[in-house]
Amino acid sequence: MEPSDVARLYRRIEPLHSMIYFAPEVGEELAELGIEHPRAQYFAQRSAAMGAVGPGVVAATYYNFNPALVARFVPAIWMSASPEAVLNGRLRAADRALRRLLGDAVSSRECERAAVLVRKASEACTPEGRPLYAAHADLPRPDEPHLALWHAITLLREYRGDGHLAALLGARVSGLEALVLHTATGRGFLPEVAQATRGWNAEQWGEAVAGLRSRGLVDAELGLTEEGAAFRDGIEDATNRTSAAPWEHLGADGCAELADLGGGLTKRLLEAGAFPAGVFAPGADRTPKG
Repeated sequence: MEPSDVARLYRRIEPLHSMIYFAPEVGEELAELGIEHPRAQYFAQRSAAMGAVGPGVVAATYYNFNPALVARFVPAIWMSASPEAVLNGRLRAADRALRRLLGDAVSSRECERAAVLVRKASEACTPEGRPLYAAHADLPRPDEPHLALWHAITLLREYRGDGHLAALLGARVSGLEALVLHTATGRGFLPEVAQATRGWNAEQWGEAVAGLRSRGLVDAELGLTEEGAAFRDGIEDATNRTSAAPWEHLGADGCAELADLGGGLTKRLLEAGAFPAGVFAPGADRTPKG
């Protein structure tokens, strides 16, 4: 598959997973377990598959979060609830959120068929060098179609994400620099949202911008230069190449069918307000990173 085709298909279905990071149902479920701060909830729900890991592991696998922010909440979250309890709460939240956002589509033929296709695609994922994917791949697969779909997309999301970190390392881009480059496209998180949610202060952000400007990647208006755009496209192409195996395994006909079915479900989810206003730049694809 062409790298652009890999990215396009991924974007068609990824919001069906990433809605979990904005769903109020997660906050409710984890608050019941004693994890109340939104950042603590994020770290808990995404890292629980790895067990009661420490802040170093979380910061390393998430890549673009300030390690000092991670250390404020990890490992304290595991004193409130076990990883198993968090995972169960997250699955309940996914069930509730998808039923709210998709309505009767959760029991539709389209949802059931999409789940079959995504699960087949995920069979081609391998764990080497992909710790977050490997951790989630060890979890039980849900039986209900909408949860099976969500779980399989989670696997694809973490598989791609782990590969993206390898591409960033190969390009000598730090976690903070990756975040600045993402916002500089004008199609991702707004800079102020990225700084606040990832825990970087203005001075740290400014130092990263200065470093990228010295490499000719970011201009004075904090946008990508021509060289910067080509540089970032190279990272994305590397990510797509190392994430192509699931789609090649699914085959051209399966990919076309999934693009149609998944796109329809994603459209319904977005129209239901899965992502809050004021988080993404205008024209963003609504596929949060990290």
